[in-house]
Amino acid sequence: MKREAFFDNAKFILIYLVVFGHIIQPLTTESELLSVIYHFIYFFHMPAIILISGFFAKGSRHPKYLFSLIRKLIIPYIIFQAIYTVYYYLINDSSWKTSLFEPHWSLWFLLSLFCWHIMLIGFKKLSPVVGIFVAILLGLAVGYVDQIGHDYSLSRTFVFFPFFLTGYWLTKEQLFRVKSRRYRLISLVIILMAIGLIAFIPPFPSGWLYGSLSYAELGQPLIGGMIRFLVYMIAFLLVFSIYAWVPKQEALFTRFGQQTIYVYLLHGLFVQFFRENNTIQIGSIQEFFLVMLLTLAIVLLLSSKPIFISFQPIIETKTTGLKKIVNKASS
Repeated sequence: MKREAFFDNAKFILIYLVVFGHIIQPLTTESELLSVIYHFIYFFHMPAIILISGFFAKGSRHPKYLFSLIRKLIIPYIIFQAIYTVYYYLINDSSWKTSLFEPHWSLWFLLSLFCWHIMLIGFKKLSPVVGIFVAILLGLAVGYVDQIGHDYSLSRTFVFFPFFLTGYWLTKEQLFRVKSRRYRLISLVIILMAIGLIAFIPPFPSGWLYGSLSYAELGQPLIGGMIRFLVYMIAFLLVFSIYAWVPKQEALFTRFGQQTIYVYLLHGLFVQFFRENNTIQIGSIQEFFLVMLLTLAIVLLLSSKPIFISFQPIIETKTTGLKKIVNKASS
């Protein structure tokens, strides 16, 4: 598949929002504005990333493909689970006391991504409409099972699978239909309505957007399924509304969108340090923009070539970047 700038642009924008959301999260209890921004971002940023992941998925049952998934996802998960365990211990964070399959930080994504590829083997035998319908039903039903939660990223695997499956069935032509002028205008209305809804409805637990808690834990053991269905609808609308404004042409930041997995796995080292030391404070518009610039600096640093070369062996279990440097030096 020819590399499309649109996807790298989207990944860069989305990973920026991931990092920014994690940085401002501790401050949302002190600021209504930051709370609105945080909840708005969390409605769509991971669903949008997951949809792109599904778009490029294969769902093969071939042993080589399954082994490749273990190498790309499970091995890095184990390595980074160990890294974050040690790191949390060193910065005096009590959350280091977890089991191997109680994911630290954002590592749940690696476990869920592995499971989604496996689930795809069966789901791609169904028609797109039936498969997505079943996936949504599973995502709604899992919230009623109190035993399914954060461990093994099991709850998130079911809750976010509809976005992955939707991405798998989408064609590039279908996805790019949102780039029309008519849909862009509609998307603006959807975005503004979503922001207004978040700003003016009574505060609601952000756990509804994480996908890792049961309805009982969220305080709605009976109507939790209805609330999650509403969250699904808003999330799907926002995902495509945001995609409508992602540029298709190459931009200054396009190439940085090729290494977003590095940003995703490593940015927690910065964010957790900030949180433990109460480094980030936003009390003015100037400080808000400084945090935005800090977020950009972190994203650019972690998607840079030196980071790629240094961490490729443990993130991708490959050394192609280092080999290129050695070959250039020897030629």
